[in-house]
Amino acid sequence: QVQLVESGGGVGQAGGSLRLSCAASGRTFSSSAMGWFRQGPGKEREFVAAISRSTGITSYADSVKGRFTISRDNAQYTMYLQMNNLKHAATVVYYCAADSRVLSAFQNSAAGTGLGAWGQGTQVTVAS
Repeated sequence: QVQLVESGGGVGQAGGSLRLSCAASGRTFSSSAMGWFRQGPGKEREFVAAISRSTGITSYADSVKGRFTISRDNAQYTMYLQMNNLKHAATVVYYCAADSRVLSAFQNSAAGTGLGAWGQGTQVTVAS
């Protein structure tokens, strides 16, 4: 089982950028598809982006396409989410997730239900 720890959250400015990291421990990182979800106050957790185990195939929610970029460094056991052109929003918690199944397990899951491993989340606030 892979353990996940997010970092890089904080306060950003509308139109600015932030980069989130998800550090993994455990030998299954390179065999796991990885993804990001987020949850705003009073809202259900939603899919943001996902990346395949080794081919680098990615998938994004429509709301972040063209602004966010997901990537991973298997040698460093780390996944990233580069967030550009941030939009003003109340505090949102971003979670990283890992699963041994294919990419579609992330984008087709309801709020990430059933995915194998989760981090504890990192908060992101975008000021206007």
